[in-house]
Amino acid sequence: MNIGDKVRLIHSKEEGIVTRFLKNDVVEVEIEEGFKLPVLRKELAVVSKAEDKAFKPQARVQETIAPQRSSSERSSSHVKADKGIYLAFLPINDKLVSLHIINNSDWDLPYSLTCGSEKTHRGLMGGFLSARSFQKYPIDLDLKDFDDWGNLSFQAFYYNFGYFTERPTFVKRMRLRANTFFNHKKSAPILVKDCFLFQLDAEDLPLVINPAELKERMMQPKTEEIPLKSVEKPAPTIDLHIEQLTTNFLSMNNAQMLDLQLRTFETKFENAIATGMDEIVFIHGVGNGVLKQEIQKKLAGHKNVAWFQDAQKEKFGYGATRIKIK
Repeated sequence: MNIGDKVRLIHSKEEGIVTRFLKNDVVEVEIEEGFKLPVLRKELAVVSKAEDKAFKPQARVQETIAPQRSSSERSSSHVKADKGIYLAFLPINDKLVSLHIINNSDWDLPYSLTCGSEKTHRGLMGGFLSARSFQKYPIDLDLKDFDDWGNLSFQAFYYNFGYFTERPTFVKRMRLRANTFFNHKKSAPILVKDCFLFQLDAEDLPLVINPAELKERMMQPKTEEIPLKSVEKPAPTIDLHIEQLTTNFLSMNNAQMLDLQLRTFETKFENAIATGMDEIVFIHGVGNGVLKQEIQKKLAGHKNVAWFQDAQKEKFGYGATRIKIK
């Protein structure tokens, strides 16, 4: 028996998901949304995947409060709501939240949610999410672990029974790292509960979470949401030579040029982190070494830097720095 297993209470008809192991051979089981029971391990039976698939296929795939539409209804109706895909973080206490994927659109969504780097990802959730329904991640999330999640990637196909106009695959990538999480507290559709809510199919910033502040402000009332701006993914190599940044460099003194170069570096580096890049190279030149020294000061000890080194010495000599982002 493992966390996330579906189990049945031997002496009753309830079924649920294992969420925690407690002391004295007691297991915490969530039998319905938000309602958890401590149960002796010997009073539980694991529901096999074969049994679950044969007898309750919909329960295995998703939780939903919307009635299923008939084939005739689905084939004759057109899509009315094209958008409405959300990640919802439901506060449980000052340390834990539960993660839900909500589909408030009229599309059915075969989907996957993964985390990791650009090259290697780990599957978190996946399946078939019917229109006007939600699915819950089986394990509650500890706020202190959010920084370790890395990049999240959500991918989905749009599907309806019958005839419809084909839509491109939906892909959203985000990173759990910054500090605007609290401006998103509102009532989640379908769940109808106050959550930290992020609409994946809206034009907004990558998902941003500050675990330390989240613990302090988890139960604060809803605040007015601040409009978000999109983040542009930078090129893998950024040239910081002043003539590449402005046409007015002849009228600038050394301090002004250095300030512009550092501000450009900071903006491009933060955007690289926010958009989930694995690494980035900055060409700063050799010169008197001041720009390189200032850049490496900012990189030293940075929580999102795995390492940095001189890049492509055969091409740039000591005039470029390669940064590995974690």
